[in-house]
Amino acid sequence: MIGIIRYGAGNIFSLTAALERLGIGYGMVNTEADLLQFDRYIIPGVGHAGAAMRKLEQTGLVPAIKALKKPTLGICVGMQLLTAYSEEADANLLNLFPIKTLKFPHKNSFKVPHTGWNQVFAEKENPLFENIPLGSHFYFVHSYFIEYDQSFTLSSTSYINKFSASIWHDNFYGVQFHPEKSGPYGETLLKNFSKI
Repeated sequence: MIGIIRYGAGNIFSLTAALERLGIGYGMVNTEADLLQFDRYIIPGVGHAGAAMRKLEQTGLVPAIKALKKPTLGICVGMQLLTAYSEEADANLLNLFPIKTLKFPHKNSFKVPHTGWNQVFAEKENPLFENIPLGSHFYFVHSYFIEYDQSFTLSSTSYINKFSASIWHDNFYGVQFHPEKSGPYGETLLKNFSKI
């Protein structure tokens, strides 16, 4: 059963609707004691990484999240929170991955935020991308990206520059795209996560 970490910065409705469609059990994590009820966790997030980190700190859950040993998936801003630092508001984050969240550079032919469907290419074997063909499309909405580091990149995509579409280290996973809005392959990824 998945525990969705509630801290006031996530689009819970679209995620829970997707989990319900897939028949995946879930509940809400509001306190450290709630963590004990679940065998895996999702950290959702939309909007501003600095503001999201401040809200997460206000819950008192940060030490417990950093100590988690069960599978944990950050989605969009939830993924960015797993990194060490964001240029958005010059914010220090959870530092579960020693990499940075950076602002897309300005290029006239590209609009920021990066919004819409883009191809994702898995770079490592991992059950999260099982039964998802190389180059499948996922739905993105973001103005900041995770710097590409081969050590932690599970999959990559390109928009203005190459960046990490998903990251992986031990029991922590992150996806910059929104699997709950990404059609059949997004649903496959959520099902895969529910079985890791």
